[in-house]
Amino acid sequence: MPDTSLPATKDSVINLAEMAMRGIRDLIRETGLRPGDTLPSEAALAARLGVSRPVTREALRGLATLRILDIGQSRKARVALPDAEPVALILDHTVVARGLSIQQVLDVRRTLEARTVSLAALRRSDAQAAELLDLAARMFAALERGHAELMDLDIRFHSVIAQASGNPLHAMLIDSFQGVTRKTWSIGWHSRGTYQNRLGNIKCHERIATAIMAQDARRAEEAMSEHFDSAITVLLRAGVT
Repeated sequence: MPDTSLPATKDSVINLAEMAMRGIRDLIRETGLRPGDTLPSEAALAARLGVSRPVTREALRGLATLRILDIGQSRKARVALPDAEPVALILDHTVVARGLSIQQVLDVRRTLEARTVSLAALRRSDAQAAELLDLAARMFAALERGHAELMDLDIRFHSVIAQASGNPLHAMLIDSFQGVTRKTWSIGWHSRGTYQNRLGNIKCHERIATAIMAQDARRAEEAMSEHFDSAITVLLRAGVT
């Protein structure tokens, strides 16, 4: 048990908070808490973890920042429903800090989405298949109105495919790319240059949606590969690496 009677330095407080965060995560797993379930009180957690209440409070705040916990106005900590935002922040930082290229990002997305589209074709609901066809139709309609609306439709299209895969982890990973995609989407759009190239991109989305509606996993994966091949080729021709 840590000796919390010693004068606390900044580093020791951070280390204790990190230890408390691990302890709280262990508690969630060991007791089978689910999203929406309430954690023990701050005092009870501090006693269980062998740290002070300020350290416990810091650990709770850290886990809330990571969206592992939800701390409402009542200050009662509840297990949060996971979302993609913390992963997206790490991904965005990694892309910037390591100087990753658009091509490298697309390579990772291609690997993930080849699998998600195949699973989506096998597992999609009727509502998801209908939404994908509707999104493709709306992309055709938005072609004349500018790329901002198209970007939103495109991002939603790929998000629905990931959801239709039936694997929440796939959905979270695909959604975590949204921040990076929003920062780079216009580069790919302008690199396509001509109306015909842009129209061809939307037609490829339509082929993906049609294959998913038909529950043809092979055709869906082929269309998704075509989509990423086209995106990478266009960027290379435009000198974007």
